[in-house]
Amino acid sequence: MGKRKFGDRKDARRVKMPGMNQIAIDLKPNRSVSDVYINQKMDLTNLCKYVEQKKKEGKEITIFHAFVTAIGKTIYNRPKLNYFVANRHMYEHNDVVISFVAKVSFEDKAEEMMILIKIDPEDTLETVSKKIKDKVAEIRENKDVNKKGANSAIDFLAKLPNIIRVPLIGILKWTDRVGILPSSLVDDNLYYSSMIVSNLGTIKCGAIHHNITDFGACSTLATMGEIKDEEVLMPNGKKEIRKICEFGINLDERIADGYYFAKSVKVIQDIFDNPELMERRADEKIETSEIR
Repeated sequence: MGKRKFGDRKDARRVKMPGMNQIAIDLKPNRSVSDVYINQKMDLTNLCKYVEQKKKEGKEITIFHAFVTAIGKTIYNRPKLNYFVANRHMYEHNDVVISFVAKVSFEDKAEEMMILIKIDPEDTLETVSKKIKDKVAEIRENKDVNKKGANSAIDFLAKLPNIIRVPLIGILKWTDRVGILPSSLVDDNLYYSSMIVSNLGTIKCGAIHHNITDFGACSTLATMGEIKDEEVLMPNGKKEIRKICEFGINLDERIADGYYFAKSVKVIQDIFDNPELMERRADEKIETSEIR
């Protein structure tokens, strides 16, 4: 990133916006009331075949790894997805970061940890997959791993008595709004990522819509459900059994219009249809009619 300019935050740069966006922010200053939902069934047939082939080649790549990579690649191609609103101004994250929550072990009472994966411009499916596996393995192989950043700060704050914790949280919310929240609460905080994702298919659950929050700097959230075989009418008029997965996507409508969001979803589908695209740099422009 270049030198910070007046109005920039340490984690993002301020961007100019049309008057319509500014008025929309003034009318709806909170992210939680600007939440819109997209429910989309997506065809993962080609992606499933691709992942199975990679496994035969000895590469431990999963559908979730591909999901995270595709989201990162889409954000590089659709930069407004990396925008957020704070203190009535529009900003763009300095980095592309995808976050999710992982359990320390597969037990009901197991502790959960926030995991953030930075998608660098040169990243590919293979490097993103390694980043995810390394992070998850770190917390599952060492259940007593020393927490840091927000994971540690949350535990500390939760132990405080109400008379101290409640006003302190109020102060922290103000520092969050003006962009001066302490680094200890920003590091490893999924609410400071570009997008929060969740794979509910692993627990045989359908996609859900999980509201985005006023706290933090994350404008988008996506969940993927269980992959199922469904009969689909193809463009040639014939019916085929395809691998279909339902996605639930939440977005802050103030960062872009519905047309921009709809085209972005189509870009993700284009990546799923052509998974070889994920073997290239994350920031490589995707040549598709949807984003020309």
